[in-house]
Amino acid sequence: MERIKEIEKEYLKENIPDFNVGDTVKVHVRIKEGEKERVQIFEGTVLARKHGGVNETFTVRKLSYGVGVERVFPLHSPMIKKIEVKKRGSVRRAKLYYLRDRVGKAQIVKEKKKNK
Repeated sequence: MERIKEIEKEYLKENIPDFNVGDTVKVHVRIKEGEKERVQIFEGTVLARKHGGVNETFTVRKLSYGVGVERVFPLHSPMIKKIEVKKRGSVRRAKLYYLRDRVGKAQIVKEKKKNK
């Protein structure tokens, strides 16, 4: 069991920002097209964070030309270059799947108030 934990430690990223469900994030993803490689930015609201350790994933949702697009990213994937937190959301749920059914302004998550 300890051997498995040692192996997992190798793959864990250390430069991950602190973000939670409801936050708006920019995920910089490496995309390989043939021999070329480029970075594509996917910006949206974090709907869920699941599992833990090496297997941890997070789901990001955005609207693209009026169509909802969701992507599930492995948190410790080498394909993720960086994650930027644009704004902190104030939510009372661990999973925000109800946002899928919302349209327009009802989809917007309130911003967390800053403590002074």
